[in-house]
Amino acid sequence: MIPARADMIDADAAAREAGSVHALAVKRELDWLTAVIETRLEILFTDQAGSGPLVPPPTLDPASALGQLVADVSLSTDDRIVLALSLAPQIRPALLDPFFLNNTALDRPFSEFGGQFSAQTGGFQPTGETALFLLAGTDMSARAQGLGVFASHEPLKRARLITLDAASAGAPALSGLLTPAAGLAERLLTGAEGKPDHEPGFPAQRLHTRLAWHDLVLAPEVMDQVEHIAAWVCHEGRILRDWGLERALKPGYRALFFGPPGTGKTLTAALLGQRAGADVYRVDLSMVVSKYIGETEKNLARLFDQAANQNWILFFDEADALFGARTATASSHDRYANQEVAYLLQRVEDCPCLVILATNLRDNIDAAFLRRFQSIVGFTRPSALERERLWAGVLGETVPMESDVSLPDLARDHDLAGGSILNVVRHAAVSALRRGADRVASADLQAGIVSEARKEGRIP
Repeated sequence: MIPARADMIDADAAAREAGSVHALAVKRELDWLTAVIETRLEILFTDQAGSGPLVPPPTLDPASALGQLVADVSLSTDDRIVLALSLAPQIRPALLDPFFLNNTALDRPFSEFGGQFSAQTGGFQPTGETALFLLAGTDMSARAQGLGVFASHEPLKRARLITLDAASAGAPALSGLLTPAAGLAERLLTGAEGKPDHEPGFPAQRLHTRLAWHDLVLAPEVMDQVEHIAAWVCHEGRILRDWGLERALKPGYRALFFGPPGTGKTLTAALLGQRAGADVYRVDLSMVVSKYIGETEKNLARLFDQAANQNWILFFDEADALFGARTATASSHDRYANQEVAYLLQRVEDCPCLVILATNLRDNIDAAFLRRFQSIVGFTRPSALERERLWAGVLGETVPMESDVSLPDLARDHDLAGGSILNVVRHAAVSALRRGADRVASADLQAGIVSEARKEGRIP
């Protein structure tokens, strides 16, 4: 038996240790998959006829994450076999060891099993062919019917629960690796959504903020647009399903935030997620963009698939690096760059969640994108009244201040955006402590304002 890697999830251990209704449901499903594999192999080696469901699936606890998923997505028995097969390498890899059997007549593995050998784990990695073998064996008519499980309109693909990699050139169509959606194994075992931002190679980081919606200071017309986006995210299901607009409207929402640095674009994205109870992921462009043709699209495809499956909000900061205007086709490099932008346009438009692009300059974004945004929100530098609210919000009632500090005077005399005000307060707090004071004085704040002006190049 090939031992599981230490970083793989053991459903049996999880069920014993936690007694979790979720882990127990997954354990029962994998026990059932083991019986399906044994029965299918017995049929193959005894030359019996047989296709379709081999062993009745277990009844799952409706309170378990797997039970809820099967009910919500209406997974058939065939769907459950394929889903369990995709999960097995991550949860109970030894379950697939029977597929290492060799055809003694030819001294090589059975081609009927499909699959790939993992040099990294030493385990069997199922492919689409492996799934089709379990569903239909060698029965040609049943195999033709089994292909439907992988159709884009069927539950597994429609709900983005599995990924079937594209086959290499000249290889059978189902020879690509079969894998579950990112984070699905953890979600089914624990009932909680996995947070992949700490995984090596994951091209996005989750945005956090300890501020609340009432801390957001924007011009009234900008705030109205942001509230409109928040209302869509919170009521999308009602609008599309209950009101019947899903026939005409695509799910998801696309918004462009533009404006000077420090005016609240990133904070607004984070607070929209907080308001909707959804995770917000800021895309790390350095990990997405590749110099190799086709790799950028591949990286983004994985990210969009995960976002759609887990209902994230995607936030592309400095988005013009990816979504910039297309150029005249003067070389093959230009042609591929334009294809990349066209691909991004399609993925953003098809994404069923909120996608926010942020840029300092609206004109840097390709005009083809602008037509497809539901909201284009221009963030402006705050007015004097808004600056006073920002100063009060940052300093609050907890920062000790000398009596010479006047927030109205600071707001009136210094045209600073919210990000700059944060920097000034940080500088002033450090300055006060460096001189041994226990209160922030006006001079400390003025020194911070000068420091910020130098950074922005407004004074030498």
